Amino acid sequence: MKVVQRVEDAINPSVIKKGSIIYTAGNAATPQVLLRHIAADTEITDVQMLSVLLLGNLGDLFSPETCKRITHRVIFNGPHSREAMNTGMATYQLMHLSDIPRQMREYVKPNVVFLTVAGPDNGGNFSYGTTVEGCKGAIDSVTDNGGMVIVERNAKMPFIMGTTIHQSEIDFLIDTDYHLPISPVQEPDERARRIGQMIAELFITNGCTLQYGIGEVPEAVTDAIIDKGVKDLGIHTELFADAMRRLVEKGIVTNRYLPFNFSTASIFLANDKFGYDWMNFNSSIQSRPCDFTNSIPVIASLPKMLAINSAIGVDLHSNVWADSLNATKIYSGLGGQADFLRGSYLSKGGFPIIAMKSTTSKGESKIMFKCPEGITTSAISADPVIIVTEQGVFNPRGLNIAEHAVGIAHLAEPVFREKLLKYIYESKEYHKPPEALRNRTPKGFTPYESIKSENFF
Repeated sequence: MKVVQRVEDAINPSVIKKGSIIYTAGNAATPQVLLRHIAADTEITDVQMLSVLLLGNLGDLFSPETCKRITHRVIFNGPHSREAMNTGMATYQLMHLSDIPRQMREYVKPNVVFLTVAGPDNGGNFSYGTTVEGCKGAIDSVTDNGGMVIVERNAKMPFIMGTTIHQSEIDFLIDTDYHLPISPVQEPDERARRIGQMIAELFITNGCTLQYGIGEVPEAVTDAIIDKGVKDLGIHTELFADAMRRLVEKGIVTNRYLPFNFSTASIFLANDKFGYDWMNFNSSIQSRPCDFTNSIPVIASLPKMLAINSAIGVDLHSNVWADSLNATKIYSGLGGQADFLRGSYLSKGGFPIIAMKSTTSKGESKIMFKCPEGITTSAISADPVIIVTEQGVFNPRGLNIAEHAVGIAHLAEPVFREKLLKYIYESKEYHKPPEALRNRTPKGFTPYESIKSENFF
């Protein structure tokens, strides 16, 4: 390992040669100094870069000029890459999060890896910090192909226990010191609180294993869990954020029924410096690569796995899409949603849940007649995914397609619900839709009002 004082000693055309394939860490572990420099060095050309949600100050990394020199293959889109991807300057690399390490080792085969690390410990091991995801698989590829591992050691990066990289595997290290990207806590509104209350009341019991991310609904679910008073929960997730930290701090998460007594994640985010400091050498959390955290067999093996994810939209057949607005306008990425939806269904006592408000911020319905043509779906109509909006809960298990349609229509706001039900009733494509509409409360649908009336909350 060579410690360098200047970033240009590690990032230059003699190291990053033409034809290089670079894998860079993302999220809060985005190596911002390395990426700003590769964007600024116009002599580095004809290279490819793979990334998962790059955050922070990236300079001109996605400018039109830089995109002529660097082909960005974005696995998960974010605010920096979104315009470039949706104007043809960057491309969407379709991958489930669980499959990234394997594809790096066997197909893509990067020969350069950028990381942000913390450490070393007494054994000469550096922590991957807040992001492992596919980085370990990319390191394996570099090892097999005689490539380069270039890292920033950020003084503010927590040493998260679990997956590490030995100093002998690192070629260049440069010391940096800047604040990590934060994920501000979103205070739940009334609709999010209704969703959180229904999920906690109907599905969360003592000993459940949890997976969810960031946003209003996860915050509302966390509040509802605390209010309900359940205990001995476990956490096995792809993203660990401050909402889950609250459960650990309160002793609600003990991981008592898991094979290990710590919470496991592949990506960590916090909303402030305190949150990142809390993670440092904290044995209640550990990091693992995403081919472990998002492995469907691993997820299925965990008790009462409750996977709570959101979506951009759902149609009457219960097709779910979460990465894009249409076939070519990519908002985010596939991520690990499909991994957890399928794994949690196979878990004993588990439930896959899509939780979302029924309308967008502009008042448009997220419950649609059919999914946009050509769109990528993270769940198809045969996946028995429970869908929750502020209107109620729909469980599709055991229902036919007409019953799906009627139940899902009831998840929409009343003005949109009536249009959807009229469409179903007048359709010649559904088998006997009047029978599915016969009952006031359709099969599989539980309205919020009926749950509330039971004095559950």
